[in-house]
Amino acid sequence: MTVSTPITAAILVIGDEILSGRTKDRNIGTIADYCTAVGIDLREVRIVPDEQDRIVEAVNALRAGHTYLFTTGGIGPTHDDITADSVAAAFGVSIDVDQRAVAMLLERHKPEDLNEARLRMARIPAGADLIANPVSKAPGFRLGNVFVMAGVPAIMQAMLDSIGPTLETGARVLSHTIEAGLPEGTYAGALGELAKAHAGVSIGSYPSMTSTGFTNRIVVRGRDPQALDAARADVEALVARLRADAGA
Repeated sequence: MTVSTPITAAILVIGDEILSGRTKDRNIGTIADYCTAVGIDLREVRIVPDEQDRIVEAVNALRAGHTYLFTTGGIGPTHDDITADSVAAAFGVSIDVDQRAVAMLLERHKPEDLNEARLRMARIPAGADLIANPVSKAPGFRLGNVFVMAGVPAIMQAMLDSIGPTLETGARVLSHTIEAGLPEGTYAGALGELAKAHAGVSIGSYPSMTSTGFTNRIVVRGRDPQALDAARADVEALVARLRADAGA
């Protein structure tokens, strides 16, 4: 359902392996792309270790400050997979083996193969709804406005696809990109003044290195098409004037 009020989100990435650099996160970009596409403003990303007090602290802060909180990582079968326990602690609810989750695991495993380790993946906080996992069957879950998903990118993507239709979304952010063709120092001051004049629109400058050399792009973003067009016109006029002055 699309609503007119801003819908915001945060991401909490959980795992020592991310902080050590051993595993390179791919989920932040995937969730960010999804949020942008459906009009959800991703406002914050945190990465915390496999420590319950740190997870609880982050979950409570982020779920209070945003419409949605997406967590990734820490819901596997090993001793350091403590996300489910930590989320239960954050909400002050109990956690135990959930027979709905067991039924999902039985779609992949024989009953005799559901050992203690695998049953850890069926431990769900009280009151949570399950998030289907068509890849490996071990579910994620939703509790309040918190969506707890796997860290494995393919599984996280499948879970995100599953929960997508249940989310409230907002108006999509539109954007225009202007190739500056000038050093940032040439237009930084004037661009700052334009940003003040068009307060309802986001104006950013982004340098990058391409195969042909260093380049700068100015990106104008906003939800109001008329305000966006007005800001773009002013930025384009600024760039054209400065390029003419520079003989570019």
